[in-house]
Amino acid sequence: MFWRMVRRALFRQKGKMLMIAFTVALGASLATAMLNVMLDVGDKVNQELKTYGANINVVPRGASLLDDLYGVSDGGGVSDKYLPESELGNIKTIFWAFNIVDFTPYLNTRAKVNSNTEDVKVVGTWFGHHLDLPTGESLDTGMRNMKSWWDTGGGWLNDGDDGQVMVGRLAARRYNIAAGDTITIGGLARAKTFRVRGIFNAGGDEDGWIYTTLAAAQELAGRPGLVSSVEVSALTTPDNELSRRAGQDPKSLSIKEWETWYCTAYVSAICYQIDEVISDAVSKPIRMVAESEGAILEKTQLLMLLITILSLAGSALGISNLVTTSVMERANEIGLLKAVGAYDGPVSALILTEIIITGIVGGAAGYFAGLGFAQIIGQSVFSQAIDIKPMVIPLVAVLVLLVTLVGSIPSIRLLLSLRPAEVLHGR
Repeated sequence: MFWRMVRRALFRQKGKMLMIAFTVALGASLATAMLNVMLDVGDKVNQELKTYGANINVVPRGASLLDDLYGVSDGGGVSDKYLPESELGNIKTIFWAFNIVDFTPYLNTRAKVNSNTEDVKVVGTWFGHHLDLPTGESLDTGMRNMKSWWDTGGGWLNDGDDGQVMVGRLAARRYNIAAGDTITIGGLARAKTFRVRGIFNAGGDEDGWIYTTLAAAQELAGRPGLVSSVEVSALTTPDNELSRRAGQDPKSLSIKEWETWYCTAYVSAICYQIDEVISDAVSKPIRMVAESEGAILEKTQLLMLLITILSLAGSALGISNLVTTSVMERANEIGLLKAVGAYDGPVSALILTEIIITGIVGGAAGYFAGLGFAQIIGQSVFSQAIDIKPMVIPLVAVLVLLVTLVGSIPSIRLLLSLRPAEVLHGR
């Protein structure tokens, strides 16, 4: 009898029930889209930010100490510390290896161009380097991906172009160099003739430098198999109090805290793991980049959470108005049920069952619509698909149930206040 009454009520008020289902579907679709994007946005935002440079700098321990104590950066002519090029592949063997998006080494040396007596900074690096890893995997990495925003007039060098250089626009102006010219660079170990591949514009100090392949720079400086520093681009988790404490002194953590920190992709944890696999290295986060990533990610996720909450609140208000109107229209029916002996509990259960069934239908439709909205957001904002998170299904189900129940509270209070005698007499 109970389910027959529910079925008849649903079909008799199908227009109003469709409106309730549509209201629930709107809230559920927006909640589904925002939750899927919010849970997947971390990697997407980090991937977007990676196009603007590295967030970790790896230098030799001695060079790091000089920088900390005296502010002497690499290339100042004071430090004679280097990192072994042969160990760079170990970076992709750390616990968070899959979070290492890209990395490239640099060898900095001072040299003279043609007959000029003034020194210029020459930087050797990987431009597009194929690396065979100790794990048996292979990787293509280099500066071409790390500095994708550079304006390179003649294009990027390749790793085999040991007889070519790229000259910064300021250095080109200072030494009157043009693309296609042949120049002689005198390094610490020997002089060598190069052809200028192109003039680049980086928008920073690099515009006063000359770039060549790592092998060519090692030959000029007489430092075979050595590099001055390594820039690493890694996907990281925003810092918190634990990561900041660990960054200052990992030994200050308890065993449980240390395990939590080590197994989370904090920038300080990734730096620590890089130091474990490269001899005499000190890895430091580039704070401006790392903190910006964390702040942008947190604000983006907070915005999506607020949109989800507001959309569900709007749905609850819409459900409240629709159900209250339905109860008022059915006041005579409800009064008659009470007059023939129905208690408030069963009558309330009848109304709630109708609304919950309608909410389930609307929630299911909204979930699948939300998956489509999530993909639209992913393609328009990140130019890639959003990964569907299975955990969103129970979250949306619970939220739809809560919104439906909360939206039904005013109508249930109205139902409980109805008096059969007053209703049946039209008062």
